[in-house]
Amino acid sequence: MQFRDLTDRVAVVTGASSGIGEATARVLAAEGVNVVLVARSADRIEALADELGERAHALPTDVGDPAQVERLFQTVSGRFGGLDLLFNNAGVGYHGDFESSDPEEWRKTVDANLYGVLHCTQRAIPLLRGREGAMISTVSSVGGRYGVPGWSVYCATKFAVVGFHDTLRKELGEEGIRVSLIEPGAVYTQWGNNVPEETMKERRDEVDALHADDIANALLYAFAQPGRVNPQELLVMPTRQVSP
Repeated sequence: MQFRDLTDRVAVVTGASSGIGEATARVLAAEGVNVVLVARSADRIEALADELGERAHALPTDVGDPAQVERLFQTVSGRFGGLDLLFNNAGVGYHGDFESSDPEEWRKTVDANLYGVLHCTQRAIPLLRGREGAMISTVSSVGGRYGVPGWSVYCATKFAVVGFHDTLRKELGEEGIRVSLIEPGAVYTQWGNNVPEETMKERRDEVDALHADDIANALLYAFAQPGRVNPQELLVMPTRQVSP
């Protein structure tokens, strides 16, 4: 199968310190993409940049902070002159019944999963204009299609992300900017910050969950399509996962 040559393209990958973001950075760098690694964990993304070499650039950023996001994209513009891919991947998962949930956890979840996407996307759009095959790709979730008990606020943010991208796709399509979603099912990552690790592992083992590389490869498949082709939504599920 023939894909677009991605050599010297420029990508911003959020949540690049681990999991899907780290795997995606590795896949893109191997294709010759200049990858800007974004996360709050400066030590992790700096170590990853050192490992990946000259194609990788660490820019520690809290995507929930609009001032930091502004600086991020000013730096990208100054260093590269434009952008070919924004991969919105940063996010958190908070579990618990809604009635007893903590409003402070709502805020953290909304800031990371929704406002982070909004801030980064708004700042990226001017840098994507005029770039052949430019793409905004965001990791949503199967929880953006189906409500899952115990994940009410998380699912609310993911439903919002789906609606935002459906609208943004219509706003930007005529300019040649592609807007795409990747909606994974269960994945072996550190996601689920307040769920016991053993509980998450048991659930993932039951369904033979996806690995971070699987999602990274889905992103590569979408981004490497010709500019006229927009894989709008990729629902990627473990074969054994038959319900959300």
